[in-house]
Amino acid sequence: MKMSGIGGQAVMEGVMMKNQDKVAIAVRKPDGEIEIKQDTFRSLTQRNKFFGIPILRGMVTFVESLTAGMKALAYSSSFYEEDEVSPTKFETAFNRIFKEKADAVMMALAVLFSILLTIGLFVLVPFVGANFLDKLIESAVVLSICEGALRLALFIVYVLLISQMNDIKRVFMYHGAEHKTINCIEHGYELTVENVRIQSKEHKRCGTSFMVYVLFFSIVFFTCIQVENYFLKMVLRLLLIPVIAGVSYEFIRFAGKSNSKIMHILSRPGMWVQGLTTKEPDDAMIEVAIRSVDSVFDWKTFVEGFNGQTDEVKPKRRGFLEDDPVTEEDDLDEIYEEEQADEEMAVVTDSGGQQLFNDCGDIMPGFLEEEKDDVLDALDRYFERKEKK
Repeated sequence: MKMSGIGGQAVMEGVMMKNQDKVAIAVRKPDGEIEIKQDTFRSLTQRNKFFGIPILRGMVTFVESLTAGMKALAYSSSFYEEDEVSPTKFETAFNRIFKEKADAVMMALAVLFSILLTIGLFVLVPFVGANFLDKLIESAVVLSICEGALRLALFIVYVLLISQMNDIKRVFMYHGAEHKTINCIEHGYELTVENVRIQSKEHKRCGTSFMVYVLFFSIVFFTCIQVENYFLKMVLRLLLIPVIAGVSYEFIRFAGKSNSKIMHILSRPGMWVQGLTTKEPDDAMIEVAIRSVDSVFDWKTFVEGFNGQTDEVKPKRRGFLEDDPVTEEDDLDEIYEEEQADEEMAVVTDSGGQQLFNDCGDIMPGFLEEEKDDVLDALDRYFERKEKK
């Protein structure tokens, strides 16, 4: 497997892909045609070296991916809006005040609201809930673990609830198409519907995994920092959120480029949860994802670098949180051997700082691009040496 550097996210009836400074959104319109919008975007981490510092770059990328994701969703949903209605008094007044900057201001407010909603639901609610157990549990460590377990439970319940919506189900299917397409070229296969179809719908750089490790690292950080004052404890949790996001970004970024078995094992919890946020796409969805990749990446030259040595891709079996049933033809011994031996090859890689939530409850897959990083390369070599010993 070889990293391509592509990141992306699923949008309404389409897929957004990003490679370096190129961005493309491919959307299947109601008439069946595929509309492609191409643009350029240069991250603040590339424009200013200060913001490219490890941990800090994760905070910046998180905000940028959330903003880009909401813009992409707004663009894709515009093809499916009902008949135009007259603007409300609020919209008229808002446009009059901010004029040509109205759209930018509205997007900034939407991003801010999404962040506040996420913090409220996945930080403050578990914190308040865990404090009801304060008198029953004396150990600060156990209490922090209970808080983390409640946070994870809320996240899973949230995803399960929104996955019942038809629009979200289709977004999750496009999410699977996005992963399969990237996995296809990163395993050395030509980008065809047939080749993409057999790939795994999970990917290590996925934003779902990012969210899982945000939840995990929050337990670690909140356990290490203990204070008695209730409100000070809450404030410290809020202040640590950007740091936790930055650390989670670095972990996902390293895991996405590492072939170490240790990192494959550590990546599995995030891959399991992707069983909830990705679904098997149909061929029409795969075609949209291929068109999006084709608009930002010279995959033919990339695949030629494999010199015909494609990675073996085995069919993905039922995962820990997978809702796809195992058929009667499945051999249990084969499933066991697959999971113990080469499961990693079928389930590695993803775009994106993917999955934060907007105010409509959509999953917002961000994108974690793979760039050259001497520190991460050194860490990868270290793990490989340890495994050989």
